[in-house]
Amino acid sequence: MTEHLNVSDVVAEVCARHAEVVFGLMGNGNAFFTSNLTARGLPYISARHEAGTVAMADAYYRASGKIAVATVTYGAGFTNSLTALTEAAKARTPMVLVVGEAPTTGPRPWDIDQLMVARGLGVSTLTVSAANAERLTEEAWFTARHERRPVIVSIPYDLSNEAAGPQEPAAQLQPAAPTAPDAAVVEHVAALLNRAKRPLILAGNGSVISGAGTALVELGDKIGALFATSVMARNSLDTPWDLGIAGGFARTAPLELMRSADLVLVAGASLNAFQTRYGSLFADDAAVIQIDELDAATNPRVSCFVSADAKETALALAAAVTAVDGGWRTLHPEVTAPSFAADRPADEFAADGRLNPRTVAQQLDHILPIERTIVQDGGHFCGWIPMYCQAPDPQGLMMVGTAFQSIGLGIPAAVGAAVARPDRTTVLIAGDGGALMALADLESAVRAIPSGVMVVFNDAAYGAEVHQYAARGLDDTAMQIPEVDFSALGIAMGAQGVKMRSLADLQVLKNWLAAGAQGLFVLDVAVTQSEVADYMRESMAPILAADAAARAERG
Repeated sequence: MTEHLNVSDVVAEVCARHAEVVFGLMGNGNAFFTSNLTARGLPYISARHEAGTVAMADAYYRASGKIAVATVTYGAGFTNSLTALTEAAKARTPMVLVVGEAPTTGPRPWDIDQLMVARGLGVSTLTVSAANAERLTEEAWFTARHERRPVIVSIPYDLSNEAAGPQEPAAQLQPAAPTAPDAAVVEHVAALLNRAKRPLILAGNGSVISGAGTALVELGDKIGALFATSVMARNSLDTPWDLGIAGGFARTAPLELMRSADLVLVAGASLNAFQTRYGSLFADDAAVIQIDELDAATNPRVSCFVSADAKETALALAAAVTAVDGGWRTLHPEVTAPSFAADRPADEFAADGRLNPRTVAQQLDHILPIERTIVQDGGHFCGWIPMYCQAPDPQGLMMVGTAFQSIGLGIPAAVGAAVARPDRTTVLIAGDGGALMALADLESAVRAIPSGVMVVFNDAAYGAEVHQYAARGLDDTAMQIPEVDFSALGIAMGAQGVKMRSLADLQVLKNWLAAGAQGLFVLDVAVTQSEVADYMRESMAPILAADAAARAERG
């Protein structure tokens, strides 16, 4: 019944049927909507910046697989959310974002064309009316869930408190069935797999979502393949023949094996520049087969593209290939040996007296609780934790900002992850630049994270720019940041913490963990600028070589 409900209430009623939590920041455009949800007792997590609301909902889904609702007001509230919204769109994170909108009578001086802006981000908007609010909001939830993307529900300001009245009947929406591969394509790919001497199966997040892991392992076992995963699909394959993370976070020994494959079957991975280690992950003569439900391949190295569901294709291929005895695996028993994944302890300090981030990451792996959700912001520092710290499952490590190459979303994302998995310790990994950008929601983290550790790799710089541009001779004035003590900032807001200048300072964190690990602990780690992550060094090597050659030619 809607005779006593306004339009905002109707939208809220639908959202309450689908969501277990709402992340929001209230303003004029979403006040009635938010009031409905909070009055009914739906858990409401308030961000302190609108980008935080979307980043929280994004991370909530990545950690739990459940879709959340985010809400912001119109105008400046909407534009403040755009970076996080673009990240969600490019990462294919489903959510429903309820926003205020200009009145139906026409824009006011402070209104903008929000539909046009959202369209430019690749995000669709459904603008409700008094008669269709229920139908369109249900459609938004359906689309977000089944097409894995954010959808905006927009409420015009003059309708927000307008009586809804009778609602249009809801459409009977049916999800599309998983796309099965063409039989001829399966036969062709199976023949390629059976001819390969050194096959590698690379599983991405798309294979996790489609549930393809078991079928991929069955296929790999039949052809004697080795396996690797994207960082987002880490630990998704139940096999001792998993080489670990491919791309920028791969360790040296397994990376060399990946590069020696003569065929790589890629299931549900985007093959972006970082994932392919800037084009160096595959041997020059390796065949690359990509399985994805997209319309076309996402990398020019792909020699055969299969537009289909990863699980359906893996099952079909497992039935079509001819089993081999051992294959490539018989040459590499070290894949299952404990020494294969062993790390040589790094030095504690760099030449400048600041900490080596590799050593800190190695120590954190041993100190932090095993049941943890690692939330990584973007930046140069993101090279340390995935290489040296374990995650319990694919949902236990998320890389926020990487889809859009942004920084500053980590702090609110940690809040969303903690709300999704309060049973785990939330571990936020940030750089000083991104942490400063997101300081508004440090208060949110202190307030909403029941048990979390915020680790700031603090090199007093925008590290990625230092290693990409100062290394090429550019003046680094704009790349440096006066050093901030984030532990002091956290303590001022109610957290505990310590400024870490030696490994001995980790004792303070150990004591906090032993005492019950309640609330947020901020570990500000004074790391060196001189240590360059493997992925960054490798990507910059040809550029620096070209610069050197150009200087030599100029004399």
